[in-house]
Amino acid sequence: MSDARQRELEYHEKLYSGFAQSHFARPAVRALRAHMAQRILAVTGADQGSRVLSLGCGIGDTELLLAPHVGEVTGIDLSPAAVRQARADARARGIRNARFEQGTGAGGRFDVVIAIFFLHHLPDAELAALPRQLREQLTPGGVFYSLDPSRRRLAGAVGRLLIPKLMKRYQTEDERELEAEATAALFRTAGWETRVAMYDFGSSPLAGLFPGWRAGYRMARRLRTPDLVEFRLTQVCRPTGDPCRERQFPWR
Repeated sequence: MSDARQRELEYHEKLYSGFAQSHFARPAVRALRAHMAQRILAVTGADQGSRVLSLGCGIGDTELLLAPHVGEVTGIDLSPAAVRQARADARARGIRNARFEQGTGAGGRFDVVIAIFFLHHLPDAELAALPRQLREQLTPGGVFYSLDPSRRRLAGAVGRLLIPKLMKRYQTEDERELEAEATAALFRTAGWETRVAMYDFGSSPLAGLFPGWRAGYRMARRLRTPDLVEFRLTQVCRPTGDPCRERQFPWR
């Protein structure tokens, strides 16, 4: 295991050993996750017949919201503490079509792969290798969707200036914000059809920093300042004998 990955694991083992469970249960964070789940379904076209893989699933709060709307969802995460919590929550809610595994990969092929707040934790070499690795896990015409902090986000700049210590509380040593077009170019070069858009306009950091302020979160969704960048990447279909699904995706 690389030094960077070991640091990430140590940070998230602490995060998922109590703090995350209480933090993610707060009203603003729950509202954000519910909105993200609906966004994922709309943009990827995932439905009751879809197999979904989530990279870096954490405690599975987004994945368990998706589970009732898809065929099955598999979450993987480096953190054993996160996977234990995700499994416990799935049992407590009676959700049977979600499974969670500790590690960095999952067997089989999936219609949709998602990565929520995950890519910006990857070292450059691993991020560059990801587009080709995903080809082995997606069905023909499958969709990869990710959501990560943008390097151009206003919320990050303001936060670093006014509340740097609080911002650091939610960041690991190795994570960084992504340059949207540079990240998209990694996928285009590997033969993916790539779409990039801004998902959020200030509400996500507000939910993270002030998790009990649901009204503030809702107001912030109306602001027009870039914060998170989202990618929808569709695997380009090639003659494999398996027809690609023709689907239209709402984007804006």
